[in-house]
Amino acid sequence: MHHEHHLKSSDTIKDIVIGMSDGLTVPFALAAGLSGATAASHIVVTAGIAEIVAGSIAMGLGGFLAGKTEADHYNSELKREYDEVERVPEQEKMEVREVFAGFGISEHLQHEIANEMAKDKNAWVDFMMRYELGLEKPEANRATQSAITIGFSYIVGGIIPLSPYFFIHESQQALYYSCAITSVCLFIFGYFKSKVTGQPPLSGALKVLIIGALAAAAAFGMAKVINGG
Repeated sequence: MHHEHHLKSSDTIKDIVIGMSDGLTVPFALAAGLSGATAASHIVVTAGIAEIVAGSIAMGLGGFLAGKTEADHYNSELKREYDEVERVPEQEKMEVREVFAGFGISEHLQHEIANEMAKDKNAWVDFMMRYELGLEKPEANRATQSAITIGFSYIVGGIIPLSPYFFIHESQQALYYSCAITSVCLFIFGYFKSKVTGQPPLSGALKVLIIGALAAAAAFGMAKVINGG
């Protein structure tokens, strides 16, 4: 029970990271680019909200399809394993023995374990799925949960760089506040993302911050060049 909870938490954190990462960066770059093209914050807000809606749907759909593909792949392999333990049980027993041989178990015990495991077809197939194929059973409704988590995280991330434009009418002035707020959030997000993924937190935070800043600067600069400013 504890093991399953750990997997669920890990998958949820991964989805939050995916959604927040793009949610902070893409709308931030869009807002910066539009600030270089127009002085009206309401235009930035309108375009930003449209992008956040479209982006969250696209990201959520991507998460759903990825989860669905994972579940379909698991079910396909599960069906194949059940078929193989029926058709070629001795070959499947040999594969069980090979797994335990890799753990240094004696040949005598390998045969005993394989024969004992073959008495319970469900446990046998579950073992082969985990240790031969390296596949864990996906959570029920994993695809839907992933879509919702990624989409919502994208919305939360996207609102952060856009928020100053709701209150400041001049877009370039709003951009200064957006840069300050988003830079802090990118750094914090990068720090915790790196801690979760086992990377050095400080360098990871700086990488995320630099990527976001470069994307925004490139968009702003391009808008200025196009507008001859």
